[in-house]
Amino acid sequence: MKPNSLFASLTVLGTLMLVSDLAAAQNCAENDGRRRRPGQAAIECLPAVDSPSVNSQQNGTDKTPTSTGQQDQIIRRQAQQRRTNPVSPLPRPQLSDYQASVPVPDRWRIVDSLYEERWWDPYNRNLLKGDKPLYDDWFFSFTGIWDTVYESRTVPTPVGSSSTGNGGKLDLIGNGEQQFFNQNLLMEFVYYKGNTTFKPPDLEFRFLPVVNYNRLELQEVQGVNANPNDGTTRSDSHIGIQGAFVDYHLRNVSANYDFDSVRVGIQPFTNDFRGFLFNDSPVGVRLFGTRSNNIFQYNLGWFRRLEKDTNSGLNDVGQSLRDDDIFVANLYWQDLFKKGLISQFSVLHNRNNEDAFYYDNNDFVARPASIGLEKPRSYQVTYLGYAVDGHIGRLNLSAQAYYAFGDESVGTFRDASTDIQAFFFAMEPSIDFDWFRLRSSFVYASGDSDPFDDKSTGFDAVFENPLIAGADTSYWIRQAVPLIGGGRVALSGRNGILPSLRSSKEQGQANFANPGLRMAGLGFDADVLPTLRVSGNWNLLQFDDTTVLETARNQGGVDRTLGQDISLSAIYRPLNSQNIILRGSYSRLLPGDGFKSLFEDESPDYFLFNLVLTY
Repeated sequence: MKPNSLFASLTVLGTLMLVSDLAAAQNCAENDGRRRRPGQAAIECLPAVDSPSVNSQQNGTDKTPTSTGQQDQIIRRQAQQRRTNPVSPLPRPQLSDYQASVPVPDRWRIVDSLYEERWWDPYNRNLLKGDKPLYDDWFFSFTGIWDTVYESRTVPTPVGSSSTGNGGKLDLIGNGEQQFFNQNLLMEFVYYKGNTTFKPPDLEFRFLPVVNYNRLELQEVQGVNANPNDGTTRSDSHIGIQGAFVDYHLRNVSANYDFDSVRVGIQPFTNDFRGFLFNDSPVGVRLFGTRSNNIFQYNLGWFRRLEKDTNSGLNDVGQSLRDDDIFVANLYWQDLFKKGLISQFSVLHNRNNEDAFYYDNNDFVARPASIGLEKPRSYQVTYLGYAVDGHIGRLNLSAQAYYAFGDESVGTFRDASTDIQAFFFAMEPSIDFDWFRLRSSFVYASGDSDPFDDKSTGFDAVFENPLIAGADTSYWIRQAVPLIGGGRVALSGRNGILPSLRSSKEQGQANFANPGLRMAGLGFDADVLPTLRVSGNWNLLQFDDTTVLETARNQGGVDRTLGQDISLSAIYRPLNSQNIILRGSYSRLLPGDGFKSLFEDESPDYFLFNLVLTY
């Protein structure tokens, strides 16, 4: 700092101190020259600079100092006195300085004056996104999802059984080119009470309708409807209710907000980590909660399945409930055998008494499946499951095992009761290298080696939606491949991995007389950009036992090898969030000897484009 600047700063500081001293002196004069701290003795105030006593002490007269040097000397002396006097020169607050309490907005609305709220902006504070209460501690949250899917695919398609639109087509297998468009508008309305920062809501009402439009174009008749007059194109729409429940917080059981809650109504439920057994939105009652600071999580529930709309796959609440009950109990245990691994134990019992014929919206028989005896049946089956999910050091691990046992009134091919004994195992280990993840996948579902004996050993799920081996980017998992010439059933359902030979995953019954599956695969996920992920998968598919297929087709020598499923997909999130997602994938099934013996020697494939907009 320059000398002139330093001198100027000191001059200003001295002037400010002089003004403060004058104010203090004036305050003392108004209080009879004495100041007092609460609980302490009175202290004499310092004289003001221009008081007669100070001037007389400095000059021996009663005159005001006439020189700057005299004033500086007085200021220095008073500063020395202040250092020995702890009393502040500020006046004591008076009773009149205090005001009565003034109401202010709640803590959520204090910042409202800082900016203008925009209802269409989900990134900032928004009344529609539950960022502040409607009133008291009642909140409202709205989520909207626009989900568009377009598929161009080749799927083995039978020639119409009673008619064909292609002259001279006498073969069993027709033209398999298909175009599919599906549009969903999902709206979720949530009205709940309580601060959910550290604990679940005290009371919650949730409503989740989905508006659907879909269009399918085939090359063969009797594919969109049993009536050949309906041609090869079908357009349909539906409004499904995928959620409508009340969630009531029963109690907190610890200072860490471990809790018990009950949920009643149409609600989503997944029995395991990857959706291998039961992943649906049925109607039911579920008691759930946590213990020991969230180390334990439990579910106890009863559910009854809803009929599905045939073409959209959504719940159809306009129809009667299915006579299909699910009783479930599961327990999640964090760090049971190894820190970083979550274990899950589950028991699920499925009781199905649908012993009557049921036709879907396209006039095809859905129950019982059009295979074997095609006779109405009922069954009871219990699944015992154990799963792990987490990591062991750098190795990520997700695995699931199920043992199924029970009985059915009649078998698929045997007109007598049969015992159910089946097994399932799946595992997906992976390891991360910075932005690159390498995966491997293994799946085993037991098959039935003798469809005419008193045991059904083919594993089937209640309602699967598996997340493994690329999930719906895989041709085998994504597409419903029909068993042409062996009944109107599918080798595997749409978004399913099991070759269960059901009429459909949505409306059919479980079938424990099936060929089972063996699968091994490799895959990768590469985050090439913060906004772009590329994934690839290679899976080798085999039947566990082909006896059921040979029986259904009346054809011997069906090989086990289905083929190789290869796929490549890309997910782009331009905002680096879930608000805009663009996904594209391509998959091809390279047929093995088993696939060639059932269908033509062609390589079916599909291309998918998916746009998801979320508010």
